[in-house]
Amino acid sequence: QVQLVESGGGLVQPGGSLRLSCAWSGGIFSLFSMGWYRQAPGEERELVAGITPGGVTTFLDSVKGRSTISRDKAKNMIELQMNSVKPEDAAVYYCNTWPAYDQYWGQGTQVTVAP
Repeated sequence: QVQLVESGGGLVQPGGSLRLSCAWSGGIFSLFSMGWYRQAPGEERELVAGITPGGVTTFLDSVKGRSTISRDKAKNMIELQMNSVKPEDAAVYYCNTWPAYDQYWGQGTQVTVAP
């Protein structure tokens, strides 16, 4: 059974950086494209960044140029690095396959952006 556990959220100052990690267990990680998603209060969940098994990436327009997504096949992990964080980046961040499977959603990790 696949389990995804996100970590690394917290309080970030505007203009600061965040680094989120997601650990995968229970399945063949290398077969799946993976994504970071986020959901702000009152908003739909959206894909922030995705990465294929071959390393091809995609980004939400609003984070493009200041974010990177990476995957470590040996550790079965993906990471999201975001720089120049903005107040509108505040949300609960989740990892999942890309596209997402409903049964794989975890608890997410909260990112708060404030001075």
